[in-house]
Amino acid sequence: MPHRSFWLEETAGDAPDAPTLEGDAKADVAIVGGGYVGLWTALTIKRLEPSCDVVVLERDICGGGASGRNGGFVLDWWPKLSSLVALLGREDALAVARGSEAAIAEIRAFGEAHGVDARFRQSGWLWTATSDAQRGAWESVLRLCESLGVEPFRRLPPSEVVARSGSPAHREGVFAPHAATVQPALLARGLRRAALSAGVRIHERTRVRGFDRGSPVRVRAGRGVLRAGRLVLATNAWAAAIPELSRAIVAITSDMIVTAPAPERLSAIGWTGGEAITDSQTMVDYYHATREGRVAFGKGGWGIAFGGRIGPDFDRNRRRASLVEADFRRTYPSLAGVPVTHDWCGPIDRTPDSLPRLGRLAGRPHILYGVGWSGNGVGPSVVGGKILASLALGRDDDWARHPLVDRGGARFPPEPVRFLGAHVVRGAVARKERAEMRGGKPSWLDRRLSGLAPKGLEDKA
Repeated sequence: MPHRSFWLEETAGDAPDAPTLEGDAKADVAIVGGGYVGLWTALTIKRLEPSCDVVVLERDICGGGASGRNGGFVLDWWPKLSSLVALLGREDALAVARGSEAAIAEIRAFGEAHGVDARFRQSGWLWTATSDAQRGAWESVLRLCESLGVEPFRRLPPSEVVARSGSPAHREGVFAPHAATVQPALLARGLRRAALSAGVRIHERTRVRGFDRGSPVRVRAGRGVLRAGRLVLATNAWAAAIPELSRAIVAITSDMIVTAPAPERLSAIGWTGGEAITDSQTMVDYYHATREGRVAFGKGGWGIAFGGRIGPDFDRNRRRASLVEADFRRTYPSLAGVPVTHDWCGPIDRTPDSLPRLGRLAGRPHILYGVGWSGNGVGPSVVGGKILASLALGRDDDWARHPLVDRGGARFPPEPVRFLGAHVVRGAVARKERAEMRGGKPSWLDRRLSGLAPKGLEDKA
């Protein structure tokens, strides 16, 4: 049994595990991965074609991967507008960003329609600077937004950033009012219930051992074989082990802690609005206060997998958890004495530009993939589900022709160059950002090496 996140502990025992696949079986569409992307895809297929026979194969339990371990931030792609414009052009970039913003409202609507209380809270997102080096990280994105006539962000005076965040560590920032937070495992498990109610067949504890590339696809999984007309790969970081995708993504960790409830302490420092907050480090700190007064605090980008091999170190690492706690204590010294009760980590499927890869595996129309969410999959997974559903059903619609489908883009080097190079760059980034937090000047070499890091969730200046 893997080490579970606090979020998944809260959902323990909500439903019996779905049966493991045994023997020979058939399906119209097989989906590998029972997280957000796989489940949104399954639900969208059943909504469009209720008679379609859909099977989801999940190696753990639905939500056991990144969908039940993340920070619960429901963001969009407006912070990636510069990357989107460079990749797609202005018109398509705006359409993609608007579609990702609409997905946030769709998650709220899903919860209301299906009786899923995922603790959806649309209190916005603070994009902040916690060192002088981070000041103005958002300026290029905001200037681009202004030139295109859109206003997804609001500039805030520094005093308001401090007041909203409850900490003077935040020196300045901007605010995106449409962002939200959720209890991520409750959302994943709610999607599971809705999928089962819609007639989706789910097999949990069913590890996929391999699949061929012919049509129909033959998937070896659990204690059986599933033959399907179409196959959807929605395995996030685990997709790094698929040869055709191995250089499109790299698996890295994101580590999290959660404190004991301390609503009175949060009230005393004014941190009561429920905003999602990030700083502007490359190895980003991200955090929010939960509805019951816990602090959920995470940091991305420390652990790196070799060749897509995701081991126990991607479930929990106490040394890294202690470093996350150190960042929490530095940011919120006023919460000294509030104990950390849980720690865990999980894999992120990072692409070079931190935008997902969706499309047909090596051009095969019957094998589809949606991976590379790069730590921002809660909201955009709704978009991914619509794209993959249309592709799986062979539809000729706007989702099947979405600008992100079958896109090109940079690739990571092959192993072992990728693994060794990633460690060199990560070390430089860590040293650079530690120096900046102390108010010091990083070395020339660390600054140069840090510039080789993949783009983050925001296009920083």
